[in-house]
Amino acid sequence: MDSVRLSVLDRSRTREGHTHPEALRDTVRLAQELERLGYHRLWVSEHHGVPGVAGSAPTVLAAAVAGATRTIRVGTGGVMLPNHRPLVVAEQFGVLESLFPGRIDMGLGRSVGFTDGVRRALGRDKGDAEDFEAQLAELLGWFRGTSPTGVHARPAEGLTVPPFVLAMGEGAGIAARAGLPMVIGDLRNREKMLRGIGHYREHFRPSLWAPEPYVVISGTIAVAGTPEEARRLLIPEAWSMAHSRTRGTFPPLPPAERVEALTMTGKERDLYESGLTGHIAGTEEQVAHELETVLKETGAQEVLVTTSTYDREALLDSYRRLAAITSG
Repeated sequence: MDSVRLSVLDRSRTREGHTHPEALRDTVRLAQELERLGYHRLWVSEHHGVPGVAGSAPTVLAAAVAGATRTIRVGTGGVMLPNHRPLVVAEQFGVLESLFPGRIDMGLGRSVGFTDGVRRALGRDKGDAEDFEAQLAELLGWFRGTSPTGVHARPAEGLTVPPFVLAMGEGAGIAARAGLPMVIGDLRNREKMLRGIGHYREHFRPSLWAPEPYVVISGTIAVAGTPEEARRLLIPEAWSMAHSRTRGTFPPLPPAERVEALTMTGKERDLYESGLTGHIAGTEEQVAHELETVLKETGAQEVLVTTSTYDREALLDSYRRLAAITSG
């Protein structure tokens, strides 16, 4: 446990009664607190047209986070490569690495928009995700100066910004063939996670970027004084997921007490209850035991915590307790 790296992906989730700018500033403040607690990385995400997520421009937000911190690594979890030209992504990360040398990570995903409307607005469709492997190779080529176009990515060329592949679907195989570190989730489906990790390790090809496999497991972890308090941390996100799957929109996070007072349909209740299960949640002792089990099963070198909740102070307390578990 004391050798595992502990990191956080914060999606800048909006909350009922609070604005999008507040959510972005919350992410910056969280990064400062995580740095004090000794966390390894803080990553930000890319979502477009989602009412419950303020983080739509991850490289811009990463710059703000890096500017407000001194030592914690900062990156993206991730930039959705099919939404962008690889040259532009290389240039953006080249600027970040030039401004904050040795602290920038380049987490890359293959998702294309949350809805058909968003994909149309981006000028993309689901099929663009199928080109991810080629887009990834092109992006890495800009850093090595190997583009056949004769164009050079400034200031990216010659810089080393560690790339990570977010393993969704075919992502484990792509990460293995490219010889890149892999981020895989979620903790709720351990069997699928273990299959992905096994495939990745079996097919990994050493590269200039990574000489051996590097596995980051990601998921929700909630730590509190009692199991009941830890469960309450999960309630807002569980309800938002249930809402999105029954009504088609992903809403801001509600307070736990409002969710507990709701009258739900049978389908909503089933999705909500499902959303509360499978996570690592409980007291320090319970979480330490389960986390140690997962690390033994997966052999992961790093844990990327993705917890979102309405109560920011309770969230910070959870991260403090988690840091104490892994450092002590």
